[in-house]
Amino acid sequence: MDATPRALPSLDDILAARETLRGIAHMTPILMCETLSKKASCPLYLKCEQFQRGGSFKLRGAYVKMASCLDDARAHGVVAYSSGNHAQGVALAARMLGVTATIFMPEDAPGIKVDAVRTYGADIQFVGTTSDEREAAARAHAEMTGALVIPPFDDPHIIAGQGTVGIEILEQCPSVERVVVPVGGGGLISGVSIAVKASAPSVEVVGVEPEQANAMSASLQANAVTDVRPGPTIADGLKPTRPGELTFQAARAHVDRMVTVSEQQIREATRDVLQRAKLVVEPSGAAAVAACQADVLEDGRTTVAVLSGGNIDFHSFFCTP
Repeated sequence: MDATPRALPSLDDILAARETLRGIAHMTPILMCETLSKKASCPLYLKCEQFQRGGSFKLRGAYVKMASCLDDARAHGVVAYSSGNHAQGVALAARMLGVTATIFMPEDAPGIKVDAVRTYGADIQFVGTTSDEREAAARAHAEMTGALVIPPFDDPHIIAGQGTVGIEILEQCPSVERVVVPVGGGGLISGVSIAVKASAPSVEVVGVEPEQANAMSASLQANAVTDVRPGPTIADGLKPTRPGELTFQAARAHVDRMVTVSEQQIREATRDVLQRAKLVVEPSGAAAVAACQADVLEDGRTTVAVLSGGNIDFHSFFCTP
């Protein structure tokens, strides 16, 4: 069962989501690192969503979505499809709300993310390696069981929940001039950009994708949702085959620009955040810092880079050249 309304959330919806999340999701800190600021040639602040419950921003949207349909969720369970962080967010939200969850994950999902989903009590089914394969299997499961689909990004409640990150950024760093956000399917940047542009329209919003997985950039260039075939990338959370219809609309309306970063730039940023800021982030979560260090943004603007998650597979990252 898919109870997805097809309209973008408003600022009021995001503020309502914040109330839903009060006492559930952490207001994660914003920290500044002088060494990273110097390398980025701008005052650089880090929005630390790796400190969120579940290790990424994903709990925010998953909980808001589930809470909006709680009777159905408890009656029939929920189903999700995810490469890892959304799976953890859904599994954790389901445990908090007393809901049964089934998660369809890729066969090559990082072990740390699989283990976390199991710890939260969800049933895991492994299907293929692409988001299309996972989504098809999850929707077939929903048809058979009546389970409520919790989409990873293309849903107004999901977007509203993720948008609470944007509200917090404006409150915690009122001098911000630019917000830089990693982009996979686009749920996070959709919510953040709606919140930021409604409250502080002069603040620039920049999205970042891996060069090997640039579905949102390709779609915006084509002015239509466009399929891509993602190449191999260490940023496993940023490689959908396409953005969502809603997230594309939000990016087209509210995101000032998209940039891409190389595998080496992502790897270097992940190491720099660990070595210089003493923060553990996964490569997907470090993509925004990679863009700030890549000489593709204007120097000098006070910038908040969203560290979207910290669920890193240490063996894979540090043992792969």
